[in-house]
Parts: sequence; C-alpha cells; structure tokens
Amino acid sequence: MSPAIVRYTRTSIALHWLTALLVIVTFPLGVYMHGLALSPFKLQLVSYHKWVGVTIFLLTVARLTWRIGHAPPPLPDSIPVWQQRAAQGLHHILYALLLVIPVSGWLMSSAKGVPVVYLGLVQLPDLVGKDKALGDMLEEVHKVLNFGLLALVGMHVAAALKHHFLDKDTTLLRMLPFGKRDGS
Repeated sequence: MSPAIVRYTRTSIALHWLTALLVIVTFPLGVYMHGLALSPFKLQLVSYHKWVGVTIFLLTVARLTWRIGHAPPPLPDSIPVWQQRAAQGLHHILYALLLVIPVSGWLMSSAKGVPVVYLGLVQLPDLVGKDKALGDMLEEVHKVLNFGLLALVGMHVAAALKHHFLDKDTTLLRMLPFGKRDGS
C-alpha cells in the first residue's frame, strides 16, 4: 500500500487553479487585443483583460495571505536540495510577477489616460498622471513581464510533469484538486 499523499489545503488548490485558469485566459486575450484596431470591440476586450488582471492581483494577495498560516506540504525527500531551492525561488518569482504585472498594467493605463474600472463598477484611482512616453514605456514593461511569466509558467509546468512522469514522485499530486487526502 502506498503512503497517503500530503496535499495542499483545498483553499490553496482552489486559488492555484483559479489563478492558473485566469492567466491562461488573459495572456492570449492580451496578445490578441493588442493587434486589433481601435473599436468598441477592442475596448470591451481591454476592459475584460483589466478585470482579469485585477482579479489575478486580488487572488494572489489572498493566496499569500492564506499561505502565511498554511505552509505548503513538504516536497518528497527524493528531490535533491538544489531542486527544492530552485522550486522555492521559482514560486517566489511567480508570486512577484502575479502582483507586479497587474500593477504595471494599471500604471500603463493611468499614464495613457485610460481608467481602470473593475467589473465596470469600481473606478480605480490613477497611479500616475497622463504621460504618453511613460505609457509607451510601461506598455513595453508590461509586455516583457508577461512573456517572462509565460516562460516561468512553462518551466513550472515542465517541472511538475517531469516529477510526475519521469521521477514518479508525488509533487504534482499534492496540487491536484482530486484524489485521496492525508488526514482529511
């Protein structure tokens, strides 16, 4: 009989997969809408993109707040220490990007003079004054950060799949929303 898998909490799992889903939705949306000519359709897509970005920011704050009182389960002992440290570092960078990218988009919108109205209901204050040059620079920063996030998410997924299929350890299983839980 194999030992029970010590999983993340249900809350951690839900926040992880909801954030992943939103990143998967908003990245291609951002790429797609960027190439569109100015139109009511593009403006609606931009609004959706901003809503998702603000939601990702809020979910990340919730994840970090939850994590303060709920440490992640330990990695399997079979994982070398250097890989454990690399995983921890990658997670820190992912969390940072999930906070910084929405803020960079908000800063860009402020500099371009386009308000961020969350869910069409709550207008967020401008973070900087209208400045075309700053807005263009922040647009580039936002794009570079997003492609960096894409690369790191790719590494994260590849590492999880490597652990599951090649190493045959429980790393991936700890974050899956289904399966037997240890002690619950």
